[in-house]
Amino acid sequence: MKKLFSLVLSLTLAIAVMAGCGSTGEQNDAANTSAGIETNTGTAGDAVKTGLAVVSSIANSADAGEKDGMAEIDSMVAAVTVDKDGKIVKCVIDAAQTKINFSAQGKILTDLKAEFKSKNELGDEYGMRKASKIGKEWNEQAKAFADYVVGKTAAEVKGIAVNEEGTAGDAELASSVTVHIGDFIAVTEKAVANAQDLGAKSGDKLGLGISTNIEKSTDAGEKDGLAQAYSMYTAATFDTDGKITGSIIDASQSDVNFNKSGKITSDIKAELKTKNELGDAYGMKKASKIGKEWYEEAAAFAKYVVGKTIEEVKGIAVNEEGVATEAELTGSVTVHIGDFQKVIEKANSSAK
Repeated sequence: MKKLFSLVLSLTLAIAVMAGCGSTGEQNDAANTSAGIETNTGTAGDAVKTGLAVVSSIANSADAGEKDGMAEIDSMVAAVTVDKDGKIVKCVIDAAQTKINFSAQGKILTDLKAEFKSKNELGDEYGMRKASKIGKEWNEQAKAFADYVVGKTAAEVKGIAVNEEGTAGDAELASSVTVHIGDFIAVTEKAVANAQDLGAKSGDKLGLGISTNIEKSTDAGEKDGLAQAYSMYTAATFDTDGKITGSIIDASQSDVNFNKSGKITSDIKAELKTKNELGDAYGMKKASKIGKEWYEEAAAFAKYVVGKTIEEVKGIAVNEEGVATEAELTGSVTVHIGDFQKVIEKANSSAK
């Protein structure tokens, strides 16, 4: 009888310990979730697809008159990783807002060598916090939206409620995001649709890099003037050793033309495409020494850097013209690679 009683007591204690462990685990997960700490719901080694998307507009550009004219190029950018079920594993959202002023005489007024930072890079410098109802800067709200879509499919992102003002109709989202979310939704949905299997794993860090210049902008003369924002983008993933596991490179060459009277001659409602979206229509193949289009050369470079650290990418040999001299690259990449290297370095710096 004593042996039977001891056995029952031992079983009872074992069950109690197991129940306690399960309860603690659930409590820990709940605590982590409330603190904003992502719990591990999958295997760090699961394969994921990597996606990049850009949505650009020049609709806010204005003619010169009593005030100087302005070419404003707004590009919303998203990088995502997506699992086998089409659910977003990681998401980063950023934007390039490039403003180029010109006079009523058709002269470019903005410094052609000016540095243009993305909104995430600007941080508090962007200056939205004071006007925000919730005291949040643009980069904080973009991150809140990016965090909100983790675990969602493209269809679920598309279905996020939006009110008549264009802001979040969902109470949970509205508490952290008060800016218009239409472009957030569109670019995230597009990034998921663009996602490719490039070798990334679910535990990899995801970085988004943007680099913009206006160096090719020109005054109006016999021909219309040109305000051009040239932006390079990359979504890149990095493993625990800092090696690149996958990368996508794209670029947008957004032009706003104006005449000698400072009047815009471009259609400011025109659809703007990136170089990857343009594909063969970009028209570089005829001028290429190797008969490759821009998107093909960008993809070749992105593939070449897989397995390399950022220091190795920065160390790729180039000639005086900025063209790669390494044998493995010369047969597939003839464009200048400086912007490629720069934007991947930025993606590495922002990777989380």
